Amino acid sequence: MAKVLVACEYSGKVREAFRAAGHDAWSCDLLQADDGSPHHYQGDVMSILYDGWDAMIAHPPCTYLCNSGVSWLYKNEGRWELMREGAEFFKTLYNAPIKHIAIENPIMHKYAKDIIGAKQTQIVQPWMFGHPESKATCLWLKGLPTLKETNNVKDQWKLLPKNQAQRLHHLPPSADRWKLRSETFQGIADAMATQWGEILDGLC
Repeated sequence: MAKVLVACEYSGKVREAFRAAGHDAWSCDLLQADDGSPHHYQGDVMSILYDGWDAMIAHPPCTYLCNSGVSWLYKNEGRWELMREGAEFFKTLYNAPIKHIAIENPIMHKYAKDIIGAKQTQIVQPWMFGHPESKATCLWLKGLPTLKETNNVKDQWKLLPKNQAQRLHHLPPSADRWKLRSETFQGIADAMATQWGEILDGLC
């Protein structure tokens, strides 16, 4: 049974996918777990990052790193410092002493990439894993292969009206809009647990 850390996750989707695959997976976030799971550590991931994990799937905050928000860096000087802090946190996770690492983030602007010093390994879309939606998701991988699509529904997605095909982009303002936009799609979580779980099975 491999020890899997799912960093910066409160939804529990990736954690539970790996637990269902037979691994000792724990999520960690400053927020409490949405599902109330006892397999969640509420706190700073840095306090458990070096506790001997076999694998880590991480979802660090992307607010100041994503390309879609790069223009805001020029509108508020304080955002540059927040961007640098976010990129350094990402870099710390990426360089953690863990053999198998996957870090997920949206398409990143060049300033953050320069600090991190590593380009994404692949870009996946929800429609590659059974969800007729679009959300370009980058994966930085170490010791793990690229994800293979499991259920390509791109043709179905292309037929949808724009507000459905780009559902996350068209979400109305709300207190939890940011949570809805950042949550991992179940099909992607399942693919991670199934495909990468096979590699971790060899550690048991």
